[in-house]
Amino acid sequence: MKSKLTLRIEEELIEKIKKFSKEKGYSVSKLVESYFKSLTKEEKEELTPTVKKLKGLLKNKKVKEEDYKKHLQDKYL
Repeated sequence: MKSKLTLRIEEELIEKIKKFSKEKGYSVSKLVESYFKSLTKEEKEELTPTVKKLKGLLKNKKVKEEDYKKHLQDKYL
């Protein structure tokens, strides 16, 4: 069952979130609900099969930040 909730928020923030929600295609209510769920960890995020395979792959590996940056430069530039 869904219930109505009234919030008091600065007008400038309300305008920003309305614009954001329109760009993303979600209602403000849905954004607030998703945010509250993430705070209470009610909603578990499912990992895709590819991410599940990759999870932990680099654990205990020494990957330098500059190596990663070089990889991205080589790939995208």
